Amino acid sequence: MTLWGDHGQDKLQRSKVCLINASATGTEILKNLILPGIGSFTVIDGHQVTAEDVGNNFFLDKSSIGRSRARCVMELLQDLNSDVRGDAIEEHVENLLQSDAGFFMTFSIVIATNLPERVLLRLGDTLWKQEIPLLICRSYGMLGYIRIVIKEHTAIETHPDNAHHDLRLDNPFPELRTFVDSIELLSMDKKEHSQTPFIVILLKYMDRWRNLHDGALPKTYKEKDQFKQMIADGIMQDSEGRPEDEDNFQEAIKNALKALVPTKVPSAIQALLTDEKCLHLSPNSSNFWILVRALKEFVDKTGFPPVRGSIPDMTADSTRYIMLQKIYQNKANEDASIISEFVKSILESLGKGVNSISMQEISNFCKNSIFLKVIRTHSLAEEYSPSTINISEIRGYLESCSNEANFYVLLRAVDKFFEQYNRYPGMFDDQVETDIWSLRNCVNGLLHDWSLPNTISDDYIHEMCRYGASELHTIAAFLGGAAAQEAVKVITHQFVPFNNTFIFNGVSASSITLNL
Repeated sequence: MTLWGDHGQDKLQRSKVCLINASATGTEILKNLILPGIGSFTVIDGHQVTAEDVGNNFFLDKSSIGRSRARCVMELLQDLNSDVRGDAIEEHVENLLQSDAGFFMTFSIVIATNLPERVLLRLGDTLWKQEIPLLICRSYGMLGYIRIVIKEHTAIETHPDNAHHDLRLDNPFPELRTFVDSIELLSMDKKEHSQTPFIVILLKYMDRWRNLHDGALPKTYKEKDQFKQMIADGIMQDSEGRPEDEDNFQEAIKNALKALVPTKVPSAIQALLTDEKCLHLSPNSSNFWILVRALKEFVDKTGFPPVRGSIPDMTADSTRYIMLQKIYQNKANEDASIISEFVKSILESLGKGVNSISMQEISNFCKNSIFLKVIRTHSLAEEYSPSTINISEIRGYLESCSNEANFYVLLRAVDKFFEQYNRYPGMFDDQVETDIWSLRNCVNGLLHDWSLPNTISDDYIHEMCRYGASELHTIAAFLGGAAAQEAVKVITHQFVPFNNTFIFNGVSASSITLNL
C-alpha cells in the first residue's frame, strides 16, 4: 500500500480479476493479487486436478486429484484473504467464448495461462474489442513468457526514478523572487549564513552570473564549472582564511547543474498534448484525456507546466525552510486552480457535470503532469500476422545473438506444433527424436513467414523438446511475482507496465522486453 497509496488501494479493492486456467503459474499470480487485496476473482478452468498439478502447484495436494481444478484453487486461495471474494467456473474458456463472449466485460483485467494459440487469438480478439486488458502468462520448462495486450493504458502517477525537483530557478515565479530578494547573504552572521536554503543560494548566484553575462545562464561545460566555483567562493572563511564547513553551499554546488536545466514541457508530454484524443474530446473521453486537454490550455497560456509544489530536504533553519515550502505549495495550488477552471469549462462543453472531476484528482494530475504515460500495445492479431508483426524488433535481437529472442521464436513454434499434432513437442519420451525434426520444421516455417534467416541452432530445438511443456514451480513462482506486479500497474494506473512482451530465461537468469 505504501507503493500505490490510499487511492491506489481503493482501485485495487474495487477490481475484478479473471484467471483462465488454474495452472501453477496462474495460481501464483492470483496469490500475489489476493494478498494485497483485490476486490474479487473468478477462476475459469474446465480441467480436473492431476498428479502433475499436485507436483508443481503449491496450493494443491493428493486429496485434490480428480476434483475440479478451478474449485480447489479458488477455495484454497480465498483462505489467504477473507476480504476477497472468489468464484469458480468449471468450464473451458473456448466454450464460454462461444456461449457468452460478453461475460468478460465486467472484469478489470483477464489473466490467461497455458492456452493454445487458436483459443488465445479468439480470446484476445474478444477482449480487444471490449477494451479489457489481457495478461498472457506462460511457464514452459525453464522459460517464462508474459505478454500485455491493452488498447490504451494511461498512467498519471508513474513514479519515475531519480526525478528532479521542480524548483523553477531558471524562471522564478514572482513569490519566489520576492522571497529570495528579501535575503542578503553578505550581511549574515555565520549561523544564519550556514543555514540559508540552497535554493536561495543558487538563485542568488544565478542572478549574479546573469548580471555578468548579459542575462544568460551558463551553457558550456567550462561555464558550468566556473558557476560552481563562483558558489564555492561564497563560502564563509574563518580568521585564517580557510573555508568554513557549510553544508548548504555544498548542496548548492551539488544541485547547480540541475538548476541550470531549462524548465520546459518534455517532448513525451508535448506528444500527448497533440494526440488526437486530446485534440478531439467527446462525452466518452476519459478523465485522463480531459485533464490532458486542460494541461494543453495551461501550457498554451503560460508556456510551462504547472509547478509540482514540493522541495527536497536540505540544510536550513526551520523558519526559512517552511516559508519556502509554503511558497512552492501556494504556487502549485494556484496553478491547479487555473487548470481546474479549464477542466470545468471543458466538462461543461462536453455536457458533463462540472464537478465530475474532483479537485483532489486535478491536484494529483498537476503534481505529475510532466511524468504522464500512455501505452498502446499491438493486438494479438497484429502480432500473429506476418504482415503486421514488428519483424525489425525480432531481427535486431536475433542478429545480436540474444538467447531470449531465440526462445520467443521457439515458443511461437511450439504453438504451431500444437496446432498440427494437438500436443507439445517432447511430451512423450518415445517421440522426442521425431518431435525435434517436426519442431525444426515449425521454426523454419515461422522464420520464412517473417523473411528472416534461420539462425536458431539445433541445441535450442533439443532444449525445447526436452522441456516437454513442463511447468516448473520455481519458474511459475517467479512469473507469478512479475505478472502480478504488471497487473497491479494496470489496475491502479500507477507505475509503467512494460510494452509488451517479456521473456525470461531461467537457465541464465536473464530477460528481455520486446515491443511486438
